[in-house]
Amino acid sequence: MSFQLIKELPTPEEIREQYPLSADAARRKAERDEEIRRVFTGESDRFLVIIGPCSADNEDSVCDYVSRLAKVQDKVADKLLLIPRIYTNKPRTTGEGYKGIVHQPDPEKKPDLLAGLIAMRKMHIRALEESGLPAADEMLYPENWSYMSDFLAYVAIGARSVENQQHRLTASGFDVPAGMKNPTSGDLSVMLNSITAAQSGHTFIYRRTETHTSGNPLAHAILRGATNKHGNAIPNYHFEDLELLLEKYEHAGLKNPAAIVDTNHSNSNKKYEQQPRIAHEVLHSRLYDPRIRKLVKGLMIESYLEPGNQKIGCGTHIYGKSITDPCLGWAESERLIYEIAERC
Repeated sequence: MSFQLIKELPTPEEIREQYPLSADAARRKAERDEEIRRVFTGESDRFLVIIGPCSADNEDSVCDYVSRLAKVQDKVADKLLLIPRIYTNKPRTTGEGYKGIVHQPDPEKKPDLLAGLIAMRKMHIRALEESGLPAADEMLYPENWSYMSDFLAYVAIGARSVENQQHRLTASGFDVPAGMKNPTSGDLSVMLNSITAAQSGHTFIYRRTETHTSGNPLAHAILRGATNKHGNAIPNYHFEDLELLLEKYEHAGLKNPAAIVDTNHSNSNKKYEQQPRIAHEVLHSRLYDPRIRKLVKGLMIESYLEPGNQKIGCGTHIYGKSITDPCLGWAESERLIYEIAERC
């Protein structure tokens, strides 16, 4: 019937002091931030591949995945920038199910937000220090940015959060790219309004403080497909969709027109094995039209060590297999990265 206040959580400053980022990792993140920024401003023609598990459920398997990714990055460095997905906040459409490691450090146990914040920070820092690759995460809770801002290279605002004012305002203060997904309805105007808000400066309440932001010029679109009134998936990665987005970008007059195409979710109708085909179609559109090449800065791909997904609560757990949406396996993912590099 009412709120039950369980316990007060440590401040971001307290958590950071307890679990600090090393000077070497901070230096590598700063270098990577500049490389990624140059892609969004058009100063670099390298292509982004934001790739990794649907949800980062296990520190060992996630760090194993990211370390493998780092070895591939070395081989494609002239063409691609790989950003590992380490998604520790998992939005759920109905509120049911696993909500990410921030909620449940152990997916088989009850929520523990304090342990979750610590687990989130430890996993991101370990992955960065072992691989040299700062990661992407989804901002389910705007307040979490303060716990993560020193190690994240990219932040995604989800399809169900993109209309929320607090998400938009908080994204306006990020110093890294913020990808604003189109809502599940597919309404591009909602996404573009969100980008406009994130690129603008604001004064608002953040973590009990009157806060001012200067705006984030690297806020951009993520096309993730849509759902119609019958619940059927509608893709929006085709050439005509990219043309339409470019037209709307030009009309809106936004800074650094840019888009990332999500190859899963409603674009694949959650048929994860279709992701390579979708990636290749987007790459073909970029090769066909120089304007689309300039607009589409990268792809978002769901991938883990093992293909498919598995249920939790069954007593057995396959190492490196998704416990939320199904993902490509490592072999298919590595092959796809090399194919993307060849076509960039």
